[in-house]
Amino acid sequence: MKKVCFIAVFLCVLLFQNHTFAQKFKILDKYPTDISYLLQNKVDRPLIKVVYGRPYRDSNKVFGDQIPYGKLWRTGANEATEVKFYCDIKFGNEIVKAGTYILHTIPGENEWTIILNKNIDTWGACFYDETKDVIRIKVSPKNVNQLDVFSIEFEQRLKNTYMVLAWDTTRVDIPLKVKDEFSTKI
Repeated sequence: MKKVCFIAVFLCVLLFQNHTFAQKFKILDKYPTDISYLLQNKVDRPLIKVVYGRPYRDSNKVFGDQIPYGKLWRTGANEATEVKFYCDIKFGNEIVKAGTYILHTIPGENEWTIILNKNIDTWGACFYDETKDVIRIKVSPKNVNQLDVFSIEFEQRLKNTYMVLAWDTTRVDIPLKVKDEFSTKI
């Protein structure tokens, strides 16, 4: 009898445990979030952190089709892309103070407008407010080998640093300089 009771209790616990822990997750996001860092000396503190959604290519041509030319883009998927500068940065040719900003872009065939905006914690480009722009710069896109997933990385070539946006056959290099590289008088 003790053996039957033990087995019954064991089965009840087992069934309850499976019911409690085997609940399904909501549908996972099709476009996962990623983080990219620019580190000082590759092991030291971060200088810049970018948090962004990584959309996949849904059409034959991303820019001009999936992402229209001449229209504001959240520069990723889902939440607006967030850029945190841990120190003052020269973004293009303008100095941007340490802080957190939203990165928007306006893609074009021959020229992109890159925008840093202080209206943070927003979804996509729905709440974009031009009056909160900190800086706008223009950069030229380059043709590259096809990349199916949107990516943001940092590259250092010679003595230059770039935030690189790449997707499909398009690459955009945004020139950056860390405070110590452009002036000690800030």
